[in-house]
Amino acid sequence: MDEMAPTQQDVQTDDWGTIGHVQTLVLMMVTVLGIYLCYKMALPFLAVVAWALTLAVLFTPLQNWLEAKFKRTGLAALISIFLIGLIVVIPALFVGQQLVIQAVKGSQIVEQKINSGEWRRSLEAQPQLAPIVDKVEKYVDLPGTLKSFTAWLGGVAGAIVKGSVYQVLGICLIFYMLFFFIRDRHLAIGAIKALSPLSDNEMDYMIQRVGDTIHATVYGTFAIAAVQGLLGGLMFWWLDLPAPFLWGLVMSLLAIVPMLGASIIWAPAALFLALDGNTGSALMLTIWGVLVVSTIDNLLRPVFVGNRLKLHTVLAFMSVVGGLLVFGAAGLILGPVTLTITITLLDIWAKRTSVKTNNA
Repeated sequence: MDEMAPTQQDVQTDDWGTIGHVQTLVLMMVTVLGIYLCYKMALPFLAVVAWALTLAVLFTPLQNWLEAKFKRTGLAALISIFLIGLIVVIPALFVGQQLVIQAVKGSQIVEQKINSGEWRRSLEAQPQLAPIVDKVEKYVDLPGTLKSFTAWLGGVAGAIVKGSVYQVLGICLIFYMLFFFIRDRHLAIGAIKALSPLSDNEMDYMIQRVGDTIHATVYGTFAIAAVQGLLGGLMFWWLDLPAPFLWGLVMSLLAIVPMLGASIIWAPAALFLALDGNTGSALMLTIWGVLVVSTIDNLLRPVFVGNRLKLHTVLAFMSVVGGLLVFGAAGLILGPVTLTITITLLDIWAKRTSVKTNNA
């Protein structure tokens, strides 16, 4: 009998081994399919989850303090939700109300200037600009452009009113998820660590970097942009320019995006004042914009950000703008967080490779 011939037991082992491989492959395919379907189901809630996670990270110290005080996680989470609502929702409702009022008021002022011909008389009062205006009017319909601008201002108010129902629903979903994020945060972190291929130390490093990025993005971007918009809006109000609250909010939004800034609003406004003969007001707005609004970023960023956001200026710019293009408004958070996670993973790979090289 040939000693090299496979026995019946060997054949059965190979068969079962083959079946095991097939089962493993099927399990992998079903798992990947399940993950993909879960991703598709979660996609509509991506923005809600992003903002809920951001609030959870920002207000975790409050939750820790309440848990230590009341000794009950659920009760502490309810109190946290109530306090966060007072801090976030009430100011947001006030801003939305003022935005509607100022948008309507601004559109009425612009429309009045168009209908009365005041804008034309203001330009004619500047003889040196008359030839330029005549040339511009050959290619651009200035009254039509101003009317389109008026329609846009009115549309801002209409869009807010129409979207109010969806905004309220979105806020409710954010706070619903926020409750579980802050109450069950330890369980969630433990589950992520259990499923992650990274070690506990590497996961702790990853979580710390993501937390630092969220803190730096919110405080370093949103807070500073809000201050810049507030300072710009105050000067608009002081100079009796139309819709100061609206333009202050627009300056805040533009200040969020790197390389844009509030100067896109206050610089044309200063030019408009100069063309209208208000040289003193134009000079005051320019000085305020250059020395206060534009430089406040350099003063506040070290306070709010420090060394937490460890991203180069170019990478920060790409993460914010790219995040906005890919994820929408939630990209302000998801963009920098995605880049931070990727860079951290590359850093972990580099450290592992370096350790293997040194050991070899």
